[in-house]
Amino acid sequence: MTRVAAIDCGTNSIRLLVADADPATGELKELDRRMTIVRLGQGVDRTGRLAPEALERTFAACCEYAEVIEAHGAQRVRFVATSASRDAENREDFVRGVVEILGVEPEVISGDQEAEFSFTGATRELAGRADLATPFLVVDIGGGSTEFVVGEEHVRAARSVDVGCVRMTERHLVVDGEVTDPPSAAQIEAIRADVEAALDLAEQSVPLTEARTLVGLAGSVTTVAAIALGLREYDSAAIHHSRVSLERVREITHELIGSTHEQRAAISVMHPGRVDVIAAGALVLLCVMERTGAHEVVVSEHDILDGIAFKTAEQAEAEKKRP
Repeated sequence: MTRVAAIDCGTNSIRLLVADADPATGELKELDRRMTIVRLGQGVDRTGRLAPEALERTFAACCEYAEVIEAHGAQRVRFVATSASRDAENREDFVRGVVEILGVEPEVISGDQEAEFSFTGATRELAGRADLATPFLVVDIGGGSTEFVVGEEHVRAARSVDVGCVRMTERHLVVDGEVTDPPSAAQIEAIRADVEAALDLAEQSVPLTEARTLVGLAGSVTTVAAIALGLREYDSAAIHHSRVSLERVREITHELIGSTHEQRAAISVMHPGRVDVIAAGALVLLCVMERTGAHEVVVSEHDILDGIAFKTAEQAEAEKKRP
């Protein structure tokens, strides 16, 4: 097995996975997995630039992760950056800071690459299960973008679209610098319109309604699942591979939309950094389920991080075999 460190830096959060991975068997032994809300994408949709305070928060998390990686003795480190840093004019400031701290250059990947990593991480354990029909539709609802991937053992079609929980919140729910609590019907309809337009785009490349099993990834989905399960505290093991019905997703979404900041913050499984963006994230999930006709979503805690880890281990093994 190869000890690898995978870092996924998205619009809302930065996450680390240190694991021993065996690409030949599909085995992955997790040593450390953590997440920090840094809001790297703060204001990017409006200004086109990464804010200085957002970069500062992200670099602070990178310093913490560097210590963890060194402590575990990871042989390979791979840093993947997604939506916010793709869109930013000053992304070189971001790249330079990451290199100084971690010694590796962040790969600012395309939406299609992001989708492939997510699919690999989410479905490697699910392949061959008799209770889950293929093809899978993997939906990764991030802060700035959402990835749609259809496939069986491998990716058949993928598309990334620019709707995510942070982007939708900042675009439609923020008025005079404050998140509307609760939002108006017009604000919710504006989010729905954006998501429906994005689904139209995704459907040009990805046969959304052909999928037999919907697999949902990332914080918006896992938080909805934690609420659906009635957990008193966030429990990854309980959430992983749980199933949430369309009816329950609709109920939870409507509850979140109709709640205030204080009410959402009081939900025991709610990460503080997700309080203001969870309503938009849940609404994206609901729109996806309604469009695809999915009666339930299978929730995965394994996602792009696990895909990055597997691909990094595969690359390391291939290099060892070269003459």
